[in-house]
Amino acid sequence: MTRSRSKHRAGTRPIGRSRLAPWDLFAEATAGILQRPARSILTALGTVLGVGAFIAVLGLTGTAASQIDTRFNELTATEVGVEDTGGQDADRVALAFPQDADARVGRLNGVTAAGVYWRVRLGPEEPVRAAPLGIANGADDQTQVIAASAGVLDAANARFDQGRSFDRFHEQHHQQVAVLGRATAARLGITTLRTSPAIYIGDTAFSVIGVVEDVDRKPELLMSIVIPRATAERIWGPPEDARAQMLISTQLGAASQVARGAAVALRPEHPEYFNAIPPPDPRTLRAAVGNDLGQLFLILAVVCLIIGAVGIANTTLVAVMERTGEIGLRRALGARGRHITLQFLTESMTLGLLGGIVGTSAGTASVVIVSAVQQWTPVINVTTLAAAPALGLVTGLLAGLYPAWRASRIPPVEALRR
Repeated sequence: MTRSRSKHRAGTRPIGRSRLAPWDLFAEATAGILQRPARSILTALGTVLGVGAFIAVLGLTGTAASQIDTRFNELTATEVGVEDTGGQDADRVALAFPQDADARVGRLNGVTAAGVYWRVRLGPEEPVRAAPLGIANGADDQTQVIAASAGVLDAANARFDQGRSFDRFHEQHHQQVAVLGRATAARLGITTLRTSPAIYIGDTAFSVIGVVEDVDRKPELLMSIVIPRATAERIWGPPEDARAQMLISTQLGAASQVARGAAVALRPEHPEYFNAIPPPDPRTLRAAVGNDLGQLFLILAVVCLIIGAVGIANTTLVAVMERTGEIGLRRALGARGRHITLQFLTESMTLGLLGGIVGTSAGTASVVIVSAVQQWTPVINVTTLAAAPALGLVTGLLAGLYPAWRASRIPPVEALRR
């Protein structure tokens, strides 16, 4: 009998190790997700929001930075300011800009327009009025008067509602003419130039020849009265409290070169009288704005991803508790602890991946829609689009680690009792 038992044992085939094929693993995970579709959708919603916010943040930040570059190039990158500091002779030289300053700077390569301006200091007995002194009509004590050469309004790209700007003829002959900003004309009650209206600064009359509707630079011109520089010098003298300045409009890419040569062009014998201010580097501005926007919205994206991960972890943990009997049956049929771990990890990773794909689509759509509404060009990095679903996958993986480990530690006998 002992021999027969030995022969029987010798002829018995050993039981093979339990295996779980990748396709079977994916099928089991899919079945687990589809078993409760509503819960699965709500679980993946957090990942959808997180990944969608991630794509939208990076896409809108890049799009906004590109738009900032465009507007920066159109205005700020083509503007140069020159300050009259007077150097060591500031106390002796009240106005360092020569009479032909516009023409001197205009000869520099890349300059489209240039003009000198300063604010005229008025005394308390010199209010701005729409009628002579003694007639209480249209008095305005808050309007500022700006002395400017003919090129200032051109450099500011002023657009006129009525009339026109003064020119060199008005300056050379000290004509008492004025250009009003839209807001100033409204305050003084001037609605049309057909009646040849005049304004009074103190007891000095100025004929209004133009009303500015809008400007691209120096918006304070819309709330001011602009008179020829030579006329202001003849009546009130050179500037006293504030030094004069020059506004230069340049072609794109020429601003830095113009800033370097402006002082020498104005006064070759005393370039130290002036301080030219070139536009800032647009790359620095874009980086600063991009960093500010990115940090703000990336925090939101991380919060959404954390919420999504917590949702997946909570749902997976609940699923483990609800499916204890199933886990025990699988263990009794030969499934090992690692198989149970892989099954629940695959479910959570699949939810994360699906959430990542849907979130990527939603985030891309939001960037395109916002750009279309604002008439911008959408900018989205292809690498970001490729990495976003993987981000959802990793979120699902991290969220499912503890529930999957918890499931693998359930004893088969205890699981079957439940």
